[in-house]
Order: sequence, then structure tokens, then C-alpha cells
Amino acid sequence: MHRALVTGGAGFIGSTLADRLAADGVEVVVLDDFRTGYRAFVADLLERPNASLVEGDVLDPEALSRAMDGVDTVFHLQANADVRFGLDHPQRDLEQNTIATSNVLEAMRAAGAKRIVFSSTGSAYGEPTTFPTPETEAFPIQTSLYGASKAAGEGLISAYCHGYGFTGVVYRFVSILGERYTHGHVFDFYRALKRDPSKLRVLGDGRQEKSYLYVQDCVNGILTGLAAQDGPGFEVYNLGSDETLVVDDSVARITARMGVTPEIEHAGGARGWIGDSPLIQLDCTKIRALGWKPQLTLGEAIDRTLDWFEAHPEIVLETSPA
Repeated sequence: MHRALVTGGAGFIGSTLADRLAADGVEVVVLDDFRTGYRAFVADLLERPNASLVEGDVLDPEALSRAMDGVDTVFHLQANADVRFGLDHPQRDLEQNTIATSNVLEAMRAAGAKRIVFSSTGSAYGEPTTFPTPETEAFPIQTSLYGASKAAGEGLISAYCHGYGFTGVVYRFVSILGERYTHGHVFDFYRALKRDPSKLRVLGDGRQEKSYLYVQDCVNGILTGLAAQDGPGFEVYNLGSDETLVVDDSVARITARMGVTPEIEHAGGARGWIGDSPLIQLDCTKIRALGWKPQLTLGEAIDRTLDWFEAHPEIVLETSPA
């Protein structure tokens, strides 16, 4: 890999990956429109001589074309990751997760780039019957617009791999935690409690069981799977940990760390929103067979995340990225 494009490279996972690639000597191009990304996340990166920024959207063909110049590998991470927002604005999931992926693939084809890494989701499985869930699990029924839009992106990449000789590596993530984490329920709980420590509204009955992975472990997994792909083809890897945590237990951990005792209100029924899975736990045997494994426990990942929140109140408590 000589020159890589990271779409969504000013976001949480994207900026962490871009830092790692640049540190490894790869020429890195970040494409981001800063709608959900942060300039602060790429400020140090862009001081490097082997890193550059194209400010724009993956829905803009001209910006994509500029960003794709000389690129041999694309890490396509830009997406609408706000699942609840997508429920109220379904077009956003279609545009940012599916049409955007089509745009990236076509820009790659025009530029002669043929290797793509795609951030998908464990939500693509809908509601599986096997736990932990392997990559071979069928998922004909989609319960989440976000999961459906990501599954469609996977299908497009598979088609380009088989039709145009692309190399595609897809990762189905669990929830990722760590430094620069700015969306998701751990973030929402912390921010709500900083604003009003006397009460906390929890969507769902609190018994939903979630799996988490530390962001640096996620980046290591991405690069491990990519290194194993030595030619054209299409591979899918689950990327997560063996540990899970019930939502109410994560609330207890956060409130204990913050030293607050809020009144807890559960809202929205057993599930907080359409497509909220009662259990996500992925079988990561395939990626582990390549020598990868998480270095941090779930508890350590949460603690690192809370450490970062405390050190960056200007980001955690603001209302929009900058």
C-alpha cells in the first residue's frame, strides 16, 4: 500500500486509522466534509508531509475524483452512523451509506484503484438466531434501516470484486469505543449526565445486551484482515470481542465513575427504537485465526473512553462538530 484514501477520515474511527497509516509511512488522503467529523481530530495528522486533506462529500463526484488521484487503496468509512437519525430521515441512510458506496466504487473504477476496505456493521445480520454470530449467518430479514443500507453497500462491493476484479475487505463492527468517540449511548449518557446529573433517560428497557471493541483494536483488526488479502476477491470479517454488557450495567459503570446517582427513566418499550437489537455478539474466530485479538477488555475500553471525555469537554459538550 503506497497511497490510501480514508473517507470520513476526520471522524472517530477514520482519524484513528489515518493516524496509524501515516505513522506506518503510507501516503494518506483524508476526505471529509466535517458534517460529523472534527478538524481537531486531523490537526496533528495534517502536519505530516505524507498526509493531505480534500474537504468534500462522498456524494460529490468532483471531490471524490480529486481525492482518488494516485490512490491504490480506499478505506471507505464515511457514513451516517446515527441510527436513530436515520429512522427519522431514511433518505440519509440511503444516500450516505449506499449511494455513497456506489459513488466510491465508480470513482475507484475511473481512477484505476481496485482495493477497498469497508466499515459495515453487526446490525447487517438483523436478528440472527446464532450467538455468537458467524459471518456465514444468513440475514434475509433486516430490522434496521442502517443495517440494510450497509448490507446493500456490501453487496455492491461484492459485485465490483466479481465483475471488475476489485479486492474488497468488509468488516462488520460491534460498537467501537475509545478516544475521539462522539456518538452512541455511552457518549449520550455521559453528556446527558454532565448537563443534568439528577436524571437520565434510557431508551429501551435497559436489558439490551451490547458488545464493544476498543478503537485501536479495531484499527489493528482492519489492517490484519487487509494484509491477509493477497489478490482480487471479497472477504468479510466480524470485528468485535467476546464480552458483552447490558445497557443498565453500562449506565451503572458510567454513573459510578462520574460519582452521580440519577433517577433512571426507561422509555420506548423493550427496544428504544426501530431496529435496536436485543443482543449483538459476533463470532470473531475468522479474524482471530489471522493472529488478531483485542488487547483491551470491555471495561478498559469504557474507562479509556471516559478518560477522553473528561479531557475533552469542549468536544463532548458542544452541539455540533467543528
